[in-house]
Amino acid sequence: MAQFQFLGTGTSVGVPMLACSCDVCTSENPKDRRTRSSAFIRINDVKLLIDAGPDIRAQLLAHNIVDLDGVLLTHEHNDHVVGLDDLRPICYLQNKQIPVYAEPRTLENVNQRFPYLFTQNSFGTTVLSPLPIAEGLLSLHGLNVEAIRIDHGNMPILGFRFGSLAYITDAKFISAASLEKLQDLDVLIINALQVGPHFKHLNLEEALHYIALLKPKQTYLTHLSHRIGLHDRVNTIIPQNVKLAYDGLIVEFSS
Repeated sequence: MAQFQFLGTGTSVGVPMLACSCDVCTSENPKDRRTRSSAFIRINDVKLLIDAGPDIRAQLLAHNIVDLDGVLLTHEHNDHVVGLDDLRPICYLQNKQIPVYAEPRTLENVNQRFPYLFTQNSFGTTVLSPLPIAEGLLSLHGLNVEAIRIDHGNMPILGFRFGSLAYITDAKFISAASLEKLQDLDVLIINALQVGPHFKHLNLEEALHYIALLKPKQTYLTHLSHRIGLHDRVNTIIPQNVKLAYDGLIVEFSS
């Protein structure tokens, strides 16, 4: 059995949002406190991180994650990559390079931001190793992973499928060809930014539409803003096999 852990389930500004006093941002329920979206997957002895946003240091410390075999990047937006710098101590203490798997465009972008992570430093060490990937089947550390094309408001990004589980974030549109690759899932993780419409992200209604098409056994909603509503209330009005994810939640699945 494999494990998927939600390290962060919030949108780019997190929840609570700075300077906001709405019911969600002032909620005392810890499930309404959402750091920026990222995830940790453990399959057998392989440990993978999906995205590394500005909260990654605190997320890894909170869950005692001290080693990584690779990082998968969905795309290069700030809330998904700016925490790559915080992975340096893992590389130093484990005496290893961490491979970063992403599309060439994304790798070029993060290399421009953090050139020192991808070149040999004064200690003779390179922290991260860029490995370009494309849509399709991948073999990572002996695991079969499928990179799936997703549209993020006219920006092509990647989702990932690991056996019976798929992780989709920042989607606005999923093509018929990509939907075909998301059939027969035990667990679907998909973004649902808010209740109202958004030009670059699925809202709750749109996410539920895709869930109804795909019919996974269980779905968790992520990349949630304060405009999605209170965790406990929303869970009472969506289908029983759909739940809001929350930071720290662990889901088991068949790889």
